Amino acid sequence: MFHTADPKDIIDGKITDVYFERALKILRAKGVNPVVKAEFIAKSLPDGWRWAVLAGMEEVAHLLRHLPVRVRAMDEGTVFYPYEPVMEIEGRYQDFCVYETALLGLLCQATGVATKAARFKKLAGDRLVVSFGARRMHPVIAPMLERNAYIGGCDGVAVIRSAEIIGEDPMGTMPHALILCFGSTVEAMRAYDEVLEPRLKRVALIDTLLDEKFEAINVAEALGRRLFAVRLDTPSSRRGDFYRILEEVRWELDLRGYRDVKLFVSGGIREEDLPVLNPLVDAYGIGTSITNAPVVDFAMDIMEVEGRPVAKRGKWSGSKRVLRCKRCNSALIVPMQRRSQRCHCGGQMRDLLLPFAEDGRILRPLRSPRDIRGYVLKQVKGLDL
Repeated sequence: MFHTADPKDIIDGKITDVYFERALKILRAKGVNPVVKAEFIAKSLPDGWRWAVLAGMEEVAHLLRHLPVRVRAMDEGTVFYPYEPVMEIEGRYQDFCVYETALLGLLCQATGVATKAARFKKLAGDRLVVSFGARRMHPVIAPMLERNAYIGGCDGVAVIRSAEIIGEDPMGTMPHALILCFGSTVEAMRAYDEVLEPRLKRVALIDTLLDEKFEAINVAEALGRRLFAVRLDTPSSRRGDFYRILEEVRWELDLRGYRDVKLFVSGGIREEDLPVLNPLVDAYGIGTSITNAPVVDFAMDIMEVEGRPVAKRGKWSGSKRVLRCKRCNSALIVPMQRRSQRCHCGGQMRDLLLPFAEDGRILRPLRSPRDIRGYVLKQVKGLDL
């Protein structure tokens, strides 16, 4: 048996910290059940991030279909900043108190993964970025991780089921195991070329048995113009100066007329590697750096009880509007009753927290993963990391 929750456990409120269950028992016993508003905010972001990408809202919507509450929320894929509420729930507290753990869990990890993917894609520019990290995480959550890697900006994902969920073809090259089974990179590549359909690009893994430079020459001469790219997955224990290795491979391929053969790299790639490697690299496979992204530390806090603004220390009481300027992208948080206003630049401010759910009904269409990805890339284009 896998050590995972059944979806019914989440819907039934069993995936909750025990103190919420005990609080509910006390509230019921004492007949206390106020109408409250609670907001989801992150007061800070990990690793010095200036912004983050909201993700996980599709799964949140699935849970909200079972709750008698009213919700305002940002669209999935929206870029937000610290202290901006991304979602607000209104309802009788007993109706949703045991769901705080699950709701936070659905948002925190998904948002971290989507944000990390957005950062890698921004650093990579026009170069392909593929999510390769499912093997580092529990297989049950692989589709969740890769969906959010994709909506954050990755061009594709490696796992078959994940690709089905996002509506795209899975992306991959070849494993070291295939080469070891054949005993030769060239023979494995010839078999790949003979067996697999032509629509699959011929990408040779060149760091299994021989020096990368010579293996690149070998596969290029064996496949000729059918070779699309070579992939270097050289482990850090043998990498040395990775830039120089890539430079050497590029030189030898170009010298022999294989200028169109692209360079694909993977294996422990970090954000700081991309500015160094970009001049030589055409595509990246990013694994653990994305799937093991730091979570965004959202909190759910009551900030209104029976219409009265109230919050714990360190929080701003009262229901709020989050406004963003359409012209200069400036952000503003104002009390709910504040009327719309112009930005300091003269641009029109728009509300980011919009009606999302009411008594089990989802009020806005959920965007496709492809549409969310496009929305994310458009927003982050002008942002600094």
